[in-house]
Amino acid sequence: MPKPSSSPSEPLEGVQNCPVQRMPFQTWHIEGYSRAAVQTYWRIPEFRIGFDLGAQPWEFMGIPNYFITHTHLDHVAALPVYLARRRMMKMDIPNVWLPESAVSAVEHLLKAFTRLDRGRLPVNLIPTRPGQEIELSRELLVTTHEMKHRIPALGFLLWERRKKLRPEFQGLSGNEIRDLRLSGREVTHEVRMPILAYTGDTTPEGLDQNPQMYEAAVLITEMTFLAPSHRKEVIHKKGHIHLDDIVDRKDKFKNQVIIASHFSTRYTSRQIQRWVRRALPDMLGGRLRLWL
Repeated sequence: MPKPSSSPSEPLEGVQNCPVQRMPFQTWHIEGYSRAAVQTYWRIPEFRIGFDLGAQPWEFMGIPNYFITHTHLDHVAALPVYLARRRMMKMDIPNVWLPESAVSAVEHLLKAFTRLDRGRLPVNLIPTRPGQEIELSRELLVTTHEMKHRIPALGFLLWERRKKLRPEFQGLSGNEIRDLRLSGREVTHEVRMPILAYTGDTTPEGLDQNPQMYEAAVLITEMTFLAPSHRKEVIHKKGHIHLDDIVDRKDKFKNQVIIASHFSTRYTSRQIQRWVRRALPDMLGGRLRLWL
C-alpha cells in the first residue's frame, strides 16, 4: 500500500495553500490534514465528498458535499470561507450535513458573516442525526453514526452499492433472466460494501458501538493522545482516543488501511512515530498509516 505523501499540495499560482497530504487507494484518493486544536479537513475527490471544514484548501472548493462531524472550531471554522468562495466562483449551492442540534446556531453564524461580508453565503444545511441513510448516487450512500465526544458528534460510513443476481437465478441463461424480469420478478438484490469510515473526534466507544467501521476498507480515525503519561481514562473524559485504545483493539481492525490522525500539538512527529512503533511494532500488519 503506498504511503501518504508528506509534501504539501501544489498551490495555484499566487495562492498559498493549506497543507494537504495525499494517499491513493484502489481507484480513488484520500486527501486532507488533521491536527488537534488546529484544523481538520478531508476529501475524496473522485466521490465528490469531504469531511469537516477546519480549514479550506483552495482546491477543495469544488467538493459539493460536506459532512461535518461536530462544531468545534478546528472542524468547522472554514464553513463561511468555503461558501463565500463557491458563491464568488458561481458554483452550485453545496450540501452540508451536520448534527441537527447545531443547525440553528450555524444559521445564525452565517447570517452574521453575511452582514459582515455583505455577500450571500448560499448553502443547503441539512440537519443530521445518527441512524440516517443519505443517498449520493445510485452507487454510493452514507450512513450516520453517533460518536462519543464532549459535544454532539457524528461519524460517517461511505458504502458502495451494487446489484447482484440472486443466488437462485445463477446459472440461468441471459434469455431466461430476461423473461423473469419481463414477468415482474426481481432477479437482483443489493449488496453493500463499506469502503470508508470516518469517525471525527470520539472516544473508542464511538468505534465499539459502530462495529461496521472496523470492516470498512479504509478507516480514518483519531489518535489524539499517545504519551504514556496521558492516561486513557482521563483522555476519554476529554472525548478522545489514546494510543493504548488502539492497542487494546488491534484484533478488531479488519480494515485494509487504518489512518491515524488528529494528533495533539503537545507531540512532535518524532515522538508520535516512536511511541506508535514501540506499542505496535508491526504497525497493525503494515496497515496503520500515521497522518503527519
